[in-house]
Amino acid sequence: MPAIEVTDLSVRYGSLTAVDGLSLHAEAGEVLGLLGPNGAGKTSTVETLEGYRSPAAGTVRVLGLDPGRDHQALTGRIGVMLQQGGVYPGITPREALRLFASYYPGAQNADHLLERVGLVERATTTVRRLSGGEAQRLSLALALVGRPEVAFLDEPTSGIDVAGRQLIREVIRELRDDGVCVLVTTHDLDEAEKLADRVVIIDHGQVVGVGTPAELMTAGAGDEIRFGAPPGLDVADLGARLEATVIEESPGEYRVDTAASPAAVAALTAWLAEHDLPLADLRAGRQRLEDVFLRLTATAEGAGEAAIADSARPTAAHGGLSRRRRRRREGSR
Repeated sequence: MPAIEVTDLSVRYGSLTAVDGLSLHAEAGEVLGLLGPNGAGKTSTVETLEGYRSPAAGTVRVLGLDPGRDHQALTGRIGVMLQQGGVYPGITPREALRLFASYYPGAQNADHLLERVGLVERATTTVRRLSGGEAQRLSLALALVGRPEVAFLDEPTSGIDVAGRQLIREVIRELRDDGVCVLVTTHDLDEAEKLADRVVIIDHGQVVGVGTPAELMTAGAGDEIRFGAPPGLDVADLGARLEATVIEESPGEYRVDTAASPAAVAALTAWLAEHDLPLADLRAGRQRLEDVFLRLTATAEGAGEAAIADSARPTAAHGGLSRRRRRRREGSR
């Protein structure tokens, strides 16, 4: 049984369809990257999996349970990492972790988690004084305190420096090795390439691409050559030499619509040499995940879902705490 299973999911907000017949799955011990432009349906999909949205159609199961109907039974078995919110700014990371640990039998030790996410030296600093990257690492620790079987991580490396990114990658790999199913949403495509075992790309509420990063980056790549060079090349002249269409997709980034044969690559590099132009990079037979993403998704990014999410998303869902527990905890402050 998959740890996460979504079949023909549709989510609507009045006349707006945020998710339109979407299907995906993830197994225990797998890191699944969920990618898509703003408004693609990522937030609505994940919040339905967490039990905070109701599907208009389709079925959603997490660990075999319906996240809405079985929310109480599920909250202790999932971990939820938010980008911001959910922590009292006047308490310390150690206090926050001990508080959240009190809601779970067999919770992880607070000091162990602080060490695991690199916050030992900031353990007694109030949350309001943490940097953005430190707050992100605390958010990850709070999502893991209850030893979840499924972890939902929203932009886990956003705003974090290089060393912090490496640490978080290690934590996510440890979770996978321990059999945890990890669903990661991110806008950082390089990060998704490094983290995810499989990637699902969605756009306008539908799946437009799925596979391992390697599968996605090699599919169809033999029919084109991509390279970097100074912006503003004479693409018409280069195209005439290659007998193919050359497009400058973004400043300094080019695509040649021809098979990635040795002869075509040689003609390209010869043309650049003749014009005394440097070659920044060459991708023949393999694309970057960013190339795949841009090809599969629409260029216009919608803001409808983001506005809905900002107005309605729960702000204290760390670690899968139930609504009742969150209300009781907030009422006691």
